[in-house]
Amino acid sequence: MKIKKLETFTKSFVSFVKVTTDTGEFGYGQMSTYHSDITVQIFHKQIAPWVLGKPWDYFEDLESFILEKEHKFPGSYVLRAMAGLDTALWDMKGRIEKKPVVSLLGGDPGRLKIYGSSMKRDIMPQAEADRFMRLQDSLGIKAFKYRIGAECGRNEDEWPGRSEEIIRTINKNLDVNTSKLVDANSCFAPKRAIELGHILEDNGVTHYEEPCPYWEPDQTLEVTNALKIDVTGGEQDCDLRVWKDMIDRRIVNIIQPDIMYMGGLTRSLKVAKMAADEGIPCTPHAANLSLITVCTMHFLKAIPNAGKYLEFSIEGEDYYPWQQNLFLDDPFSVKEGSVTITDMPGWGVTINPEWLKNSEYDVSEM
Repeated sequence: MKIKKLETFTKSFVSFVKVTTDTGEFGYGQMSTYHSDITVQIFHKQIAPWVLGKPWDYFEDLESFILEKEHKFPGSYVLRAMAGLDTALWDMKGRIEKKPVVSLLGGDPGRLKIYGSSMKRDIMPQAEADRFMRLQDSLGIKAFKYRIGAECGRNEDEWPGRSEEIIRTINKNLDVNTSKLVDANSCFAPKRAIELGHILEDNGVTHYEEPCPYWEPDQTLEVTNALKIDVTGGEQDCDLRVWKDMIDRRIVNIIQPDIMYMGGLTRSLKVAKMAADEGIPCTPHAANLSLITVCTMHFLKAIPNAGKYLEFSIEGEDYYPWQQNLFLDDPFSVKEGSVTITDMPGWGVTINPEWLKNSEYDVSEM
């Protein structure tokens, strides 16, 4: 079977990909969110021409061929586009073999514990604590991540004193058995990051994400070496050379690849294996309720070095209006702090036909 047709269905934040072979087999995937209207142009110009007419079933070689042909463009956008192809191929493989992707990877469907991931920095500390407690009571979520610092904040807080206040407020309000995680989104210089790190240690936080600018790994390593809690990172990184350095030098205690930023499941599995070989856990980045979280569910349930939780966005329509009505079914139903991977083939979801109908359509074919 050869790849005959590549169709895309795009709105500004999301672009789904449909791959069809010359025998009529098909699968659905998704490019990385954010500026998908740009990414889809790259898909049809720099991905599709290299794979149409090619055998579909050896993903790693197929994707290596794309990157060789596009060697002048080694950066993020080509990989974000390639993620649409890769995730569609995995879905198609599951449909052909009548298995969920998690089973293709050697794992089993079933329940997966989540941590509730807050994206908000404009929220007052007590309001954030109240929100977590409501979700803990209603959905049984027993782990939460909140934001400290300002995003790429050049060592400045969102407002003076907010980080210290929210750290102490969350710890005071949440049960001692509820896991507490924070994300600094590349805000701090090492000295400030370490100061806050000791406050985190004193307030029961176990996960300190991206304390320093991610493009300055030596700064992050300084923080990792100074603290007892787990320093984590990697969501922005997509170059396998960067990952090798991060793992070899143990820049972080836990790695966090993003399947869509990485270029798909195939390359993400490579990173997870590199980390597993060195005894480093993997807790992927999955910051919205599109196909990225579905793919990450299957990935996390199959790898041997999976972290304790799936990242699960708790932001609704007020924050992410574009993630509404993407699927007919609800793959994100939370019960007792867990989501469930079904035994349906492929990714196990049905993209909403109305959403596809109302999107911008493009096609490349043999």
